[in-house]
Amino acid sequence: MKAKKYIYNYIGILVGIILSLNSLAQEDNTQLWEKANAYYTTEEYQQAVLMYEQILNTGEESAKLYFNLGNSYYKSGDINNAILNFERAKVLAPHDEDIEFNLRIANQYVVTSIDELPQPFFLRWRQSVVNMYPADSWSVISISAFLVFLFLLGLFVFSQKVFIRRLSFWAGILLIVFSAFTFSFAAQQKKKIVERNQAIVFCPRVTVKSSPTQTGTDLFLIYEGLKVEITDSLTTWTEIKLADGNEGWLPDSCIVKI
Repeated sequence: MKAKKYIYNYIGILVGIILSLNSLAQEDNTQLWEKANAYYTTEEYQQAVLMYEQILNTGEESAKLYFNLGNSYYKSGDINNAILNFERAKVLAPHDEDIEFNLRIANQYVVTSIDELPQPFFLRWRQSVVNMYPADSWSVISISAFLVFLFLLGLFVFSQKVFIRRLSFWAGILLIVFSAFTFSFAAQQKKKIVERNQAIVFCPRVTVKSSPTQTGTDLFLIYEGLKVEITDSLTTWTEIKLADGNEGWLPDSCIVKI
């Protein structure tokens, strides 16, 4: 009994320490956040960048944090990092109009002009629907729809009235299909966060090669700030794909993952 008591006391102390450290970390982040916002308000953008970066270094991540950091970089004249952080904010909040607007403004400084490959309207429409909410919101919607489906299933099984059974059956079919679709939307949004298979070019200019070697054939030239898709990697080289379908290899030191 004494051994169990010691174990419980030890666990209690450990949990208390963890909660205390977490509380202190949150207080520190709150102070850093207030300092960063104050620096931004007084147009001390480099100091604001340092404060926001410190918050990121603690492991905290949010669309608002990346958005403010992107604004600070933009105001300080660092367009590459501004685009990078706006894109990171967009991953977490894909339907935020402020993020989209500021990203569009920052992209005006990108030298490389890309004509995106046209997509069928139904794919564009589907992507716009998926981007309406982040992964967490789609998950909540999916789970809620599934719970309502279980309620309707109960009505179908236990109700004695034909009308209620028929209504609950068809409504349940619609809800389980809706739940499956919204679950797939959540999975797609989560995949963007986990895989991070897109990047921003940080080298002022870089020649894309046909193979992962310096002796590879020169294919085309791209400039800093451009968003690319990562399709493969080999040692110190990364294969990228542009929005217009062009592909090739460049040194991985020239890109930073979103």
